[in-house]
Amino acid sequence: MSTGTQVEVVMPQMGVSVSEGTITRWLKQPGDTIALDEPLLEISTDKVDTEVPSPGEGVVAEIRVQEGETVEVGTVLAVIAPAGSAPSPAPAETPEPEATAVEQTPEQPATEPVVATPSEPVAPPAPEPPAPVAPAAEPAAVPQAPEPAPQPTGAGNGRTFISPVVARIAAEHGVDPGAIPGTGQGGRVTKKDILAFIESGAAAAPVAPATAAPAEAEAATPAPPMPPEPVPAPVEASAPPVAPTPPSPAPPQAPAPPVAPPPPAPVVQPATPVMAAGTEHEEPMNAMRRGIAEHMRRSLDTSAHVTSAIEVDMSRVVAARERLKQELQRAYGVNPTYLAFVTKAAVETLRDWPWVNGELRGEKIVTRSFVNVGIAVSLEEGKGLIVPVIRNAQDLNLLGIARAIADVAERARTKKLMPDDVQGGTFTITNPGGYGTFHGTPVISQPQAAILGTYALVKRPWVVQDALGEDVIAIRPMMNITLTYDHRLVDGAYSGGFLRDLRARLEGWDDGSA
Repeated sequence: MSTGTQVEVVMPQMGVSVSEGTITRWLKQPGDTIALDEPLLEISTDKVDTEVPSPGEGVVAEIRVQEGETVEVGTVLAVIAPAGSAPSPAPAETPEPEATAVEQTPEQPATEPVVATPSEPVAPPAPEPPAPVAPAAEPAAVPQAPEPAPQPTGAGNGRTFISPVVARIAAEHGVDPGAIPGTGQGGRVTKKDILAFIESGAAAAPVAPATAAPAEAEAATPAPPMPPEPVPAPVEASAPPVAPTPPSPAPPQAPAPPVAPPPPAPVVQPATPVMAAGTEHEEPMNAMRRGIAEHMRRSLDTSAHVTSAIEVDMSRVVAARERLKQELQRAYGVNPTYLAFVTKAAVETLRDWPWVNGELRGEKIVTRSFVNVGIAVSLEEGKGLIVPVIRNAQDLNLLGIARAIADVAERARTKKLMPDDVQGGTFTITNPGGYGTFHGTPVISQPQAAILGTYALVKRPWVVQDALGEDVIAIRPMMNITLTYDHRLVDGAYSGGFLRDLRARLEGWDDGSA
């Protein structure tokens, strides 16, 4: 920065209830230049997985928290120094002492004898190397095969550090971190690397080196073809006129086929990913899943949860979507989903039922003139759920809401959400119906008063009135919609009135109000 001062990068507050976060990946390393607001690292919390932009520009002078570590909000993660400042190379040297210490340990056996006998005994070490050279013809080749195996366990192919989290996961699953290709700083194994390795079938990993050793042994065995040289000499001595020496090169070609080892083919790892019957699999709970568990439990302990449901004939919405779909996609590249229609109708209905959009704050009831809608977005399987917020949704038309939903969902799944994107929600909508479910009882996102659930659109028989006012059975696209509310603030009659008006808006959908 132009001020010439260092800038500290701290763990940001990712939500009012978030107290810690986990470093998942550093996008810059010590000594790298970085611009203001350029992505610096990725973090994971119970609210969001996101990139953290740099608060300043210059050079990454120091990284204080390694990948895989979980720290509290406000902890200093890194330091950014002004461009061209001297401190930048210093942090780069900090990991090197560990690497050099590891490299010196194997060299000391060679250096210590020389120091112990500085004058005359210097000559004896010279003859010692030839002594091992003689056995090296056969035995030396064998010890060289196992040596690569211990090397990864200690140094890890140059990796001199693994975080406590990685070490714990490795110990729990009996995995050698040195056998895992690392994507962290200097090739270090991160939490993400070891979890991916375990999920891909870690048990098969140890098998690979075992099969590699025999493969190397077979590769070393072609050395025995040397005996054919002395063999033809004595045998051919009995028949000097014949020149069978040319055929002798043929035998070396015979061992060539065995050298191409078929064993690697049977050692295929896909055999182990499938769990055997009667077995269990354990994996550590990530920060997001742990936070979700705590938040859900706290919500149930705080609010008096009650769920009401209503059936909605979505015929008019289906027809409107068919009319608008091609036009909006062609003109704006936006697909108006059923969720967008429900969200638009819910936002309008909240104006008449403000307590559903309200909050209990101590002894006071808080109502609002604005609606910040949280849209629950599921991440890749096992990763959890994020609720980014669409602010001031009451000012958006159907196109604006559809575009906002698509935007927050895309940024949530690509880790582009910012801390402000997951804060300040006043009302939440979740859409498990996309997976075919027809009913549920969602948990309220504190400190909100309610959460709306939308479910699968299913065609089924429904009683309607014909042109003469007679009741007839027709096939209609029906959707169940639930409202889970805090009974401390919202009564059953109040929630029923909200759902009734929401259904009326959807069943009487008018494109003019979109």
